[in-house]
Amino acid sequence: MAFIFVFAGKGMKRKERLDYIGRQLTLNGVVSIKELAEKLGVSSMTIRRDLRRLAEEGILKLIPGGAVLRREPNPFEEREYTVTKAQLHMTKEKIKICKRAALLIQDGDTIIIDTGSTTEHLPGFIPPDLNLTIICYCLNIFLNVYKNSRHTRIVFPGGYFHENTLMFESPEGISLIRKMRANKAFISAAGVDEKLGVTCANFYEVETKRAIIESSDVKILLVDSTKFGKVTAAYFADLKEFDIVITDTGIPEKYARLLKELGIKTYVV
Repeated sequence: MAFIFVFAGKGMKRKERLDYIGRQLTLNGVVSIKELAEKLGVSSMTIRRDLRRLAEEGILKLIPGGAVLRREPNPFEEREYTVTKAQLHMTKEKIKICKRAALLIQDGDTIIIDTGSTTEHLPGFIPPDLNLTIICYCLNIFLNVYKNSRHTRIVFPGGYFHENTLMFESPEGISLIRKMRANKAFISAAGVDEKLGVTCANFYEVETKRAIIESSDVKILLVDSTKFGKVTAAYFADLKEFDIVITDTGIPEKYARLLKELGIKTYVV
């Protein structure tokens, strides 16, 4: 396996712990400080600090000896997007979406995997023996690609590290993406609206998303059904710019009809 890698950022130990805690909360609804410390090989004090951080983000509620998942956040309370929070939402649907998306990847492809809590599942479903070039610019996705692929050439544009999305972004990185050409781009979004288009949570994502759209032959939008009818701050594309949409069975009928009218191939999983 070969890769082009320009890297600058914080260590991964805390991120790995937070990801693990998030997954355990999703599965069980509750976590124990003692069990987490034993499983992760760190002190109880370290776990307490991690739980306090997740509590500050509104993900969990601290209880004696552990924490419980906040399952019913206030819908009127606006919080900053973080991958850790997004990972706890519609997880099963996101996994199904990526499992279907992986079937579109062929030997010899050059693909781009966008930032996001949905797209991070994609590398795990790519057959490991395929000869691919994968362009990615998020720490979680890079690690998943590296772990799951045997014959992959990885292109990782570097830049400034955005901790809330784990994305690296810079003019130089965007320039590198614009100079390359991909068979397929797998793109995420925070909102898909009939009139206001496809949006993301952070303005710094926009130029990179535009670069991958313009550098790719087939544009594939990976979004769970809760994203339809939702608008977030940063517009980056019209829905009609996408060739394929992969979503789950909860897609509103209005948007299922709209995708058909636009001639966008749709996979519902």
